[in-house]
Amino acid sequence: MIEETFGKRLKDLRNERGLTQEGLAKELNVDKSTIAKYETDKIEPSISMLKVIVKYFDVSADYMLGLSV
Repeated sequence: MIEETFGKRLKDLRNERGLTQEGLAKELNVDKSTIAKYETDKIEPSISMLKVIVKYFDVSADYMLGLSV
């Protein structure tokens, strides 16, 4: 089984909403390159950004961190 990373889950959630990386970046008030780096697991969000992301997508932090399905 392939591990679902933060980046994979973020990309899946973004696609479910029909958003581009640029669109999500505007919603979260970050650069498009930040979203791209999150999705490719090059960087991880800060705790404060993680809170913003889970509230925006209405998912748990455990889900985003791969601790739950």
